Amino acid sequence: MKLATGSLDKAGVIARIKSEAAVAIIRTDSIERALGAANSVIAGGFRVIEITYSFDGATEAIAKLVDANENDLLVGAGTILNRRQAHDAVGAGARFLVSPCVLPEVIDAAGELQVAIIPGAFTPTEIYTAHSLGANIVKIFPAVRFGPEYLKAVRGPLPHISIMPTSGVDASNVAEWFRAGAVAVGAVSSVLDPALIQNGDWTELTKRARHFMDAVRAAR
Repeated sequence: MKLATGSLDKAGVIARIKSEAAVAIIRTDSIERALGAANSVIAGGFRVIEITYSFDGATEAIAKLVDANENDLLVGAGTILNRRQAHDAVGAGARFLVSPCVLPEVIDAAGELQVAIIPGAFTPTEIYTAHSLGANIVKIFPAVRFGPEYLKAVRGPLPHISIMPTSGVDASNVAEWFRAGAVAVGAVSSVLDPALIQNGDWTELTKRARHFMDAVRAAR
């Protein structure tokens, strides 16, 4: 395995996500498009990549990205809904798992596999439940509805929980999310526009990724 981050333990993976502060979330329908999008955002500066289980070849796409890596990437798997997917993803080289909701089965599997787990949650009850079950970072999803002010309000009583917003984060508001207390942010359609991926417009994806990462660096 070429992945330099393959030697990181779970704590190291979590620290790396917080240090990089941005995760590119790739949701598409084929191995070719997933890898094309990944390579495009890598060229734009992303070093943490999440391949979602939104297509049958997600496991293979993760394995190919890990195997071909020459950029010290941290590769994870998203939309993990059950134990089997968790095992498949980690077997392919994923170092962190992300789910769209609080799924004890997936959180338990991540613990057994000794990889970082980032479940999705929205309400304070869901966020605290995810944390109490073993979440390393909690993903506010969807974050598009109420924006950074919602995160700021949640962190008032729950300052000890690491939170990463996704959906609703873009270059124009990323600084607000960090000021509200986000430990990292997820880039979805603002960078990885589904139409651009479908059309293979890799140059525009790289341009958007670079713009987003410039905003992240400026905000940190």
